[in-house]
Amino acid sequence: FLAAADGLGSIAIDTTQLNMSVTDPTAWATAMNNLGMVPVGLAGQQLVTDSICVPGFDPSLSMMTGITPINPMIPGMGLVPPPPPTDVPVVKEIIHCKSCTLFPPNPNLPPPSTRERPPGCKTVFVGGLPENATEEIIQEVFEQCGDITAIRKSKKNFCHIRFAEEFMVDKAIYLSGYRMRLGSSTDKKDSGRLHVDFAQARDDFYEWECKQRMLAREERHRRKMEEDRLRPPSPPAIMHYSEHEAALLAEKLKDDSKFSEAITVLLTWIERGEVNRRSANQFYSMVQSANSHVRRLMNEKAAHEQEMEQAKESFKNALTGILTQFEQIVAVFNASTRQKAWDHFSKAQRKNIDIWRKHSEELRNAHSEQLMGIRREEEMEMSDDDSGDNPSKKLRVDDSALAAQAYALKEENDSLRWQLDAYRNEVELLKQEKGQLFRTEESLTKDQQLQFLQQTMQGMQQQLLSIQEELNNKKSELEQAKEEQTHTQAMLKVLQEQLKSAKELAEINGHDESQANEINVLTVALVNQDREKNSEKRSPGLKSEKEALLIGIISTFLHVHPFGANIEYLWSYMQQLDSRISANEIEMLLMRLPRMFKQEFTGVGATLEKRWKFCAFEGIKTV
Repeated sequence: FLAAADGLGSIAIDTTQLNMSVTDPTAWATAMNNLGMVPVGLAGQQLVTDSICVPGFDPSLSMMTGITPINPMIPGMGLVPPPPPTDVPVVKEIIHCKSCTLFPPNPNLPPPSTRERPPGCKTVFVGGLPENATEEIIQEVFEQCGDITAIRKSKKNFCHIRFAEEFMVDKAIYLSGYRMRLGSSTDKKDSGRLHVDFAQARDDFYEWECKQRMLAREERHRRKMEEDRLRPPSPPAIMHYSEHEAALLAEKLKDDSKFSEAITVLLTWIERGEVNRRSANQFYSMVQSANSHVRRLMNEKAAHEQEMEQAKESFKNALTGILTQFEQIVAVFNASTRQKAWDHFSKAQRKNIDIWRKHSEELRNAHSEQLMGIRREEEMEMSDDDSGDNPSKKLRVDDSALAAQAYALKEENDSLRWQLDAYRNEVELLKQEKGQLFRTEESLTKDQQLQFLQQTMQGMQQQLLSIQEELNNKKSELEQAKEEQTHTQAMLKVLQEQLKSAKELAEINGHDESQANEINVLTVALVNQDREKNSEKRSPGLKSEKEALLIGIISTFLHVHPFGANIEYLWSYMQQLDSRISANEIEMLLMRLPRMFKQEFTGVGATLEKRWKFCAFEGIKTV
């Protein structure tokens, strides 16, 4: 009963104890007591003990102690019990309560089915209750599984029971399939077959989510604490520069044990820009102290190189000894393979000896190649030492007294030379600063003058361009006027000759003066027509589509104003259509077309003004 109810399989059930006679009261009481069940007539004991259900269970965490949070939906890993072993038969017994009796189902029938267990399930569905079952009877039966927090009974012979902990649900599921009978009644309303299944309740899921979030927070906190514990300590803050700190740092630079810490501070100060004219000598002395450690580091390097050479020598000697032993082992195997000894070994022994011999030869060859590689490296190093100077020899020479004195003199000479360079640099900086002060004032005035000159030059260039354009226009007009003049002179000459010939013919033929006047009028008309033709030839055609558009707009505007309009009024109207057009441009365009536009003066005295009129239709009428 317990092993099936808990689903853990940790307690082996002896079937011989379960198949005893129920009529023996002492045997029945002993069996029920051993199984943790309430025997007949005994009360106050639990149906299934807590310690058997989940070993080491902590109700505050709803899981086994010492186990990290796991998914309760995985069978065998969380709160869901694994299926009972198939080899152990599950035998259920009769359960007696005060108000009812529970009879086990037929063991030959398949176990009752259950739905998938929801996460954090603490509520069970109990169906098949007797119609006369009350909440007190239900609580009496199921409170032996654990503490009940709520019972919600329906009128249709089912209810929902919510337990305090999740493991209590497993005990309640065990009662699924039992037939419940109230008292000793055989009435149909007093009996029913129980069906216990997992129920999905929002309260259970909410509590499970809260616990999971709490466990996640604890896990994050634990990981953060672990990261903080394993994080390397932050480097100490570097103090700001001061003369007192610089003096302490100079003492630390001379100490070999504190040199690495002090050189970091010195580097930080230099990178921060603490070096100035006042502190340059102090920083130079600290740099010089840092340079004094070069010799110590070279000596340490030489000592480590010597230790490395000794280790190489010891390794080579050990490798030689190992190789010698390998040679002896291979010799033993070779001797064993000779016919004198080989014939006395069995087939399996010969096979093992052959395998061991091959393996030993491979290891011997590998070690011999390694030893030969070491020897070749030594030969190459010896050849390098012969071809060039050996640094170890130099270090040995430096250890002598003469070398020490020469090194000290060299350092002193270098320090004096560096001081001289520093002073020269300071003098050059002072000169440059003084020169820059004078240069800045002069450069400002020069820059202003250059700007003024550039502006004036640009203005003059623009004026020059406009003057050149006007000059070109005047030249073209002058050439046209000269051509017109020569043409009119030629026409006048021709007309004068024609007039003279006409007068002579009139005198000869005796015509009257009226005919002579007609001839004069004809000549004047010819001259006027010639002038109009010259003016048409003189007026150039339209240069662009924009001018044609302007002529159309101006013609429409002046046609609407029959009394004419002055140039300012016309320009203000055209400004709304094209803001870049000027009054001078409009006036020049009107003057180029005298057959379309004419200029008249209107008014008297102070009200005298020029007005342009559209006269193209008048020219058509006259024609």
